[in-house]
Amino acid sequence: MNADSDVKPDRRERALAALAEKPDGVVEAIAAKAEVTPAEILEILPGGAAVIAGKDHFLDIWSEMGTWGEVLFIVHTEDIVLEAEGSLPAGSEAHGWFNIHGDSPIGGHIRKDNCASVTFVDRAFHGRRSCSVWFMNEKGSAMFKVFVRRDENRELIAEQLNKFEALRDRYVPA
Repeated sequence: MNADSDVKPDRRERALAALAEKPDGVVEAIAAKAEVTPAEILEILPGGAAVIAGKDHFLDIWSEMGTWGEVLFIVHTEDIVLEAEGSLPAGSEAHGWFNIHGDSPIGGHIRKDNCASVTFVDRAFHGRRSCSVWFMNEKGSAMFKVFVRRDENRELIAEQLNKFEALRDRYVPA
């Protein structure tokens, strides 16, 4: 073994190579393969596939998504992918938490201050268009994701897709 074989490509090169192998795969799996964060994978997606909004837009984005009807809410860790369908309830801030309660199966407490950015993701996932909003933490991982739902034919629900695109487009750099 020589010294050159111990040198790994830089993070971006690893990320690009892993993404090229499975461009429509699970972002977290691509990131793990490249030994980078999911945020680093989102940052190298083709132009327009990931639009990043600042963390100061958390409440505005959450509030707007509350008008979308039932969404797919996902928390993805290395141990579980938890999915819940429901509407996003209004929230309130107290004791360092963003608290969400209501007539939805989606409820609980979010450390809003841990949110570093909000990323609108529009990309192919296993061959189909997928649109989601990722609330990212400082470590480069998704705190949680909100997906545009699909109808009985597995097509994105048009009304939600229109709302996703309109909200995302507010944050596209000029």
